[in-house]
Amino acid sequence: MSKTVLVLVETVDAYLPLLEQAGYRLIRAPSALLRADAIARHAGEIDAVLTRGPLGLSAAEIEALAKLRIICVIGAGYEQVDLAAAAARGITVTNGAGANAGAVADHAMALLLALLRDIPRADASTRRGEWNRVISPSVSGKRLGIIGLGAVGQAIARRASQGFDMPVSYHSRTPRADVPYTWYDSPLHLADAVDILLVATPGGHGTRHLVDAGVLEALGAEGYLVNIARASVVDTDALVDALRQGGVAGAALDVFDDEPGVPDTLKALSNTVLTPHVAGQSPEAARDTVNLVLRNLQAFFSGEPVLTPVRA
Repeated sequence: MSKTVLVLVETVDAYLPLLEQAGYRLIRAPSALLRADAIARHAGEIDAVLTRGPLGLSAAEIEALAKLRIICVIGAGYEQVDLAAAAARGITVTNGAGANAGAVADHAMALLLALLRDIPRADASTRRGEWNRVISPSVSGKRLGIIGLGAVGQAIARRASQGFDMPVSYHSRTPRADVPYTWYDSPLHLADAVDILLVATPGGHGTRHLVDAGVLEALGAEGYLVNIARASVVDTDALVDALRQGGVAGAALDVFDDEPGVPDTLKALSNTVLTPHVAGQSPEAARDTVNLVLRNLQAFFSGEPVLTPVRA
């Protein structure tokens, strides 16, 4: 008998036929209204849920899905999935760790380059017929600090160190023995030691506002912030204040607190580069992400260990 998957995501549609070709029945519900309707109408049929970190799956939804056995999250973050409720039901949770790391790392470096070299403003002024040859900082040799050194953080570190000769340091809960980078025991100490602070850690309660006013002060007036992880890791109000007052030189952001809303205060600043949460999106990343979901589903329903389990 085929298994039914409730699909809450809206970013991998082109590759969902991979699941259908493998025999899975899909119920697509990419909006809040469709989601509520699908759960109400098909609660007794759904074996698996495909979601992403910000969309999550609540305890009430988990309780409503009597047949649910596995939750697959695309991307590394799973902050809005109620892991305790899933564990209480014995429901397996997987994530997409590493599947889109290359795309996110590419975008992170693009943001970093655009920010330091002031590419958006240079492009806009040139299109206006101006010839403003503003001198911008070099990127090569800058000291890069990464908060979070999972698959994405390591992919960024390789690009920065090998491609741009950047000394790389990082903060994570514990130091890693398998990397050649310098570990710092706190975001504050890391920010004090680098020129560019890049956020690549998962969101959630445990990382909320890791980058606060004190960390931004330590980063300093010539320092830059790049966030391709979750907006919740950075105190947005503190960041806006620092950007306005010259406490930091600039910020490049792909994530925001109330997406798709972007604060007007950030839009109005000339020392920001803003993109609409697209770091992890590319045809290649979408394909690899759905392939990983498929492999996890196939392993699970075959009674084998899943590839990327998430622990409560």
